[in-house]
Amino acid sequence: MRIILALLTVFLAGDAVAQAIDAPKEYRNCFILAHQKPEEGWEQALAWQSLGGGEPARHCGAVALISLGKYEEAAQRLEALAAESRRVEAVRAEMLAQAGQAWLLAGKPERALAAQETALQMAPGTPDLLLDKAVTLAQVHHYKDAVAVLSEVLRRQPNRVEAMTLRASAHRYLDQIPLAKDDIARALVLDPGFPDALLERGMLRRLDDDRIGARQDWLKVLELSHPDSAAAESARKNIEMMDVKK
Repeated sequence: MRIILALLTVFLAGDAVAQAIDAPKEYRNCFILAHQKPEEGWEQALAWQSLGGGEPARHCGAVALISLGKYEEAAQRLEALAAESRRVEAVRAEMLAQAGQAWLLAGKPERALAAQETALQMAPGTPDLLLDKAVTLAQVHHYKDAVAVLSEVLRRQPNRVEAMTLRASAHRYLDQIPLAKDDIARALVLDPGFPDALLERGMLRRLDDDRIGARQDWLKVLELSHPDSAAAESARKNIEMMDVKK
């Protein structure tokens, strides 16, 4: 989850009580707790809000709810906050982006897309927002649309490795294998140790019946990734499936 600390001074401007208790420090501390110790983060957000923490406290509380797995409630709170906020549109768009991520985690991609579309209306062409939308489109198997959005991301940020990797995956699902190989090769030139790119190259190698190469890539993913990450889990499953078929 992206944290908008770069926009902190804008977000906090005008909250007199929050400023009196060193709001930037409070905001950072609250967000750290929201991610690392979400129950404590939630309690701190509630306490801060009771002291006049305003929008920053509500924002921190919503993020804590995401970490607690209460995705739908978090998404609703973030959407309400974005609608009511008096902050600049870039900040409100980021709130909606987080709402979109929460809706996706809640298994409601249509709601995620709606939040992401609204965010992009507030901040058109923002690469991070476009990437979020592409992830959701891929989730609902709209791979052609995902490719179009990712191509726009790469037009704006030509070396965005995450976008290249996701576009390679979308190309693979569309049976556009040469394009997928081109994207993943370029991604791994830019970042040879990017687990998602190694995972995808393993998929492409497996399609070419290159079992040795695929295994090497997936073992590398396991070496580089946190054991509980989605990339590691997918690598383990692919190795198991390949061994069973063999």
